[in-house]
Amino acid sequence: DTWVVITGALCAMACALPGAQLVLRRRSMMSEAISHAVLPGVAIAFLITATNDPLVMLAGAVLIGILTTVLVDVVQRSSRTDVGASMGIVFTTLFALGLVLVRVFADDVRIDPHVVIYGSIELSFLDQVSLWGWSVPRGAVVNGGSLLINVVLFALFYKELKLTAFDEPLAAAMGFRPRLVQGVLMAMTAATAVAAFETVGSILVVAMIIVPGATAWLLTDRYGPMLIWSLVIAVLAAGLGHVAALIVPGWFGFDGMSTAGSMAVMSGVLFLVAWVCSPRQGLVAAWQRRMRLARRIAMEDILGLLYRYEERAEANAPGLTMRDVRSALSASPSLVARAFRRVRHDGQIELDGDVVRLTDSGRTTARSLIRTHRLWERFLWERLGLRPDHIHGTADKLEHFTSPEMIEALAQHDDSEDPHGRPIPPAQE
Repeated sequence: DTWVVITGALCAMACALPGAQLVLRRRSMMSEAISHAVLPGVAIAFLITATNDPLVMLAGAVLIGILTTVLVDVVQRSSRTDVGASMGIVFTTLFALGLVLVRVFADDVRIDPHVVIYGSIELSFLDQVSLWGWSVPRGAVVNGGSLLINVVLFALFYKELKLTAFDEPLAAAMGFRPRLVQGVLMAMTAATAVAAFETVGSILVVAMIIVPGATAWLLTDRYGPMLIWSLVIAVLAAGLGHVAALIVPGWFGFDGMSTAGSMAVMSGVLFLVAWVCSPRQGLVAAWQRRMRLARRIAMEDILGLLYRYEERAEANAPGLTMRDVRSALSASPSLVARAFRRVRHDGQIELDGDVVRLTDSGRTTARSLIRTHRLWERFLWERLGLRPDHIHGTADKLEHFTSPEMIEALAQHDDSEDPHGRPIPPAQE
């Protein structure tokens, strides 16, 4: 079990590095195209050399991987298909060709299609090699070597990969060669896919390439930390995948399941967890931001309503009650209640019995908000030609998202009164 986890972790980490780069380039499915298309390269290399030496297989895979990239670009440029359709055309054709070669020359090609497609990580311990006096599974050596090469390439071409991932025209203007960098990346992806064939297969390797990078992108916006996070997620997927393969089938009365398949499933589970819980891009964080924004808008609407009432009311007017404010606002009662608690906590309103009144601090905030609202109304009426009875709703939305610089620009026009004849409060010193 230890070697199964180690082999799976090495395989997943080796796949995660080029995968993170493909995710940033928005060409994630190129990994699927390459992982499927390298099969004919492996088969043809064996037929030509009559040997299953890993270096020969690797050379065939790298060549066919680069050919796949070239063919995808040629099909996309010379036809009316988009990049997704071009990848689908190329990789399905090459993958089918590889399966045909394996089946037709089954007596000569000692390649198990089942292993190539699905992998056999559970049996990796049976194939041992000697490494510095230690007996180590060959799969661990192959995937570890693939990881080491990828780490070295990323270290050597760090700035080139980083710059071309975000801005290829800038990279070309600075003297870099984006196409050469892309060729190196495609060769790296092809070699990594071949190294992973016997571990997770040509289908599940796609999950190992794409999902850790996509998950890391949810957790950070920085290039270096994203690469580190992708490696961490790859290790977690391997460890949790093997544990799940051992214990989960027993819950449903089965004997066991594929560790490679379980690794792919757990990588998806980790992506789901990051998607929900990511501090920046997760669903929970997005929901919290929406709730904070809705509460802020409700707070400002409360202050604006009280200011308008004070502005129009007579000297001995009784004032607005909390019930009056709730009925005047269109937000949900729970949202209004939270907004009430917050503006009261901030010292912007005070209660006189059931009557709500603005404090000096709240009046200052409300005056600034009303100034922004009426400046927008004047702009919409004067500059865009909207009717006075059609501008309140738009200004009511814009007032919550106006920067100080924009307020200053709006105030450069006549800021004495709005289209309804109401005075625009002066700017606060």
